[in-house]
Amino acid sequence: MKSGDQESIKMESLNVMKSKGSKKKKKNDEGFVGGCWNKWGFIGSCVSSRSKVDSSTSGISETKSTNDTSKDQAVGETNLSTPKPLEEELKVAPRLRKFAFNDLKLATRNFRPESLLGEGGFGCVFKGWIEENGTAPVKPGTGLTVAVKTLNHDGLQGHKEWLAEVNFLGDLVNPNLVKLIGYCNEDDQRLLVYEFLPRGSLENHLFRRSLPLPWSIRMKIALGAAKGLAFLHEEAKRPVIYRDFKTSNILLDAEYNAKLSDFGLAKDGPEGDKTHISTRVMGTYGYAAPEYVMTGHLSSRSDVYSFGVVLLEMLTGRRSMDKNRPNGEHNLVEWARPHLGERRRFYRLIDPRLEGHFSVKGAQKAAQLAARCLSRDPKARPLMSEVVEYLKPLPALKDMAGSSYYLQTVQSERVGSSPDSRNGTRPAPTRAASFSRNGPPHARTVSVPHGSSPYHHHQFLQDSPKVNGKQ
Repeated sequence: MKSGDQESIKMESLNVMKSKGSKKKKKNDEGFVGGCWNKWGFIGSCVSSRSKVDSSTSGISETKSTNDTSKDQAVGETNLSTPKPLEEELKVAPRLRKFAFNDLKLATRNFRPESLLGEGGFGCVFKGWIEENGTAPVKPGTGLTVAVKTLNHDGLQGHKEWLAEVNFLGDLVNPNLVKLIGYCNEDDQRLLVYEFLPRGSLENHLFRRSLPLPWSIRMKIALGAAKGLAFLHEEAKRPVIYRDFKTSNILLDAEYNAKLSDFGLAKDGPEGDKTHISTRVMGTYGYAAPEYVMTGHLSSRSDVYSFGVVLLEMLTGRRSMDKNRPNGEHNLVEWARPHLGERRRFYRLIDPRLEGHFSVKGAQKAAQLAARCLSRDPKARPLMSEVVEYLKPLPALKDMAGSSYYLQTVQSERVGSSPDSRNGTRPAPTRAASFSRNGPPHARTVSVPHGSSPYHHHQFLQDSPKVNGKQ
């Protein structure tokens, strides 16, 4: 495996604050170290090393993964309470299957490196095969394909996230939430078994593929993710605040239907007359709502802000935080705000890799929606049910931008402001600036093998495929 691929097998750590004596690893005869196999034969490449940097002013700390190519930063406090006994906290839904550790070991072929899909929020993820309606392992390629996530034995936060996943996803069933099939809590082993999603994460398609994700698919994914949040906020038996909405937590099935994953930070929302809950500040810098970071007041409108950030990432093809960008462009939201409210300037936001192959009306509406979701005033942000209604018509819009007056105007501005034009020379035309009257070329797509990982940062980096043969 190439070093670049190794770096892609990661997931942002979310405030795992550990004491010096907490890193106790357990190794069995199969080489399963600390709950996570390592491809190179030693612990370290799958389990992210983490360091803590305390803030001198706010009590908020930052953690970074050494494998974090996107340089996302997590936010959170350092205080962790003493855990309750497992039996007091674990609420198991009747539909969940309870797995024996040995069965999951066999289902993943002894957690061998070839089965490694990537690293989840609190451990490594392995591909496995089990009975369609049971818990016994079956031959690879038969039965039900699953993703098995392990728990790292190195901190209280992982234990809390495991409990949250079981407690929330055990009760929550919706087409736009990843399906939790079962769990294992045998001795000190903590594992979760999910449905396997072959298209991987939205993050990989937006930022790690060599070919762009087509516009209509981006809008389809945005709609599906919005439906997932709307279900949590307004349709679930009790309101749930997701608290970790970002591109790496949006997984895609074979038809690019979006499913929210990783409920380790989810919280029960306020009920009755309460407008928010007060809790530890946790999440990822660049996605967390400013009022939540400042005060610790968490509400469903915090998720709406995060949705606005992700929608902006889908519009621009840029990460929420990118230190590799020029000064003034590191923070996507702050860079984009001046462009969101203006009819002509918003074209400067659109991902140039789309090469003009996007809906003019759809992009305008998506930019307007992003601006509303990113309002500094939480009360001015829409409900997610309103976001869903707003997004419904966008995936089907066909008014492509290639021959539009506004896009040509933007291209002229770019040519006019280039160093070559100021020197009296004319640069070679770009594909986006040289569309014919018949409109832009179709976005290029290729197919993806079904062996790709459904989890966040994985080692299988294919180009974005078509949906049912269409773009």
